[in-house]
Amino acid sequence: MKITLAVPEDLPKLLAFRQEAAAWLSKLGTDQWSRPYPADRLLETIESGTVFMVRDGDATVATITLTPDPEEGLWTEQELSEPSLFINKLTVARTHAGRNLGGRLLDWAGDRAFRASAKWLRLDAWTANEGLQRYYLDQGFEHVRTVREGVAVNGGPRVSGWLAQRAARPADHGFVDETPAPV
Repeated sequence: MKITLAVPEDLPKLLAFRQEAAAWLSKLGTDQWSRPYPADRLLETIESGTVFMVRDGDATVATITLTPDPEEGLWTEQELSEPSLFINKLTVARTHAGRNLGGRLLDWAGDRAFRASAKWLRLDAWTANEGLQRYYLDQGFEHVRTVREGVAVNGGPRVSGWLAQRAARPADHGFVDETPAPV
């Protein structure tokens, strides 16, 4: 499997990933990602070079957004003074669930953060999805705090304010990385 940068032509696939994930999450009893994400905002992240795709042959099987830009209102000034990269929208196609692709992508992101001289790999997760929070804790992240004040990127109240971090570190993730070196 290889990791590539997303291109604008990947937008329909990314939107489909999100819909598939929302349907799966709904069956698990959570409303995570039930509100559509604005396609224009997603396209902006693709064009900024922060969206990455995992390709298994001709199939696109996972995605992750890794950015130096935190979501506004979540992290303190002190935390923001520490070099960090932020994970968003980690999604694995249901056809490839159960193969540790998510864990390997987190390792890839931590390795990329390390190579970019970041101290931390950080994320904000759905505040009501305790299963997802446990997953990140099992992946070595430490809960920092939960922020409930503010507005979600796609409207309504903030729903993704469970903050966690782990140290950026080199990792053998097993992907063929076809992306440019991190800055």
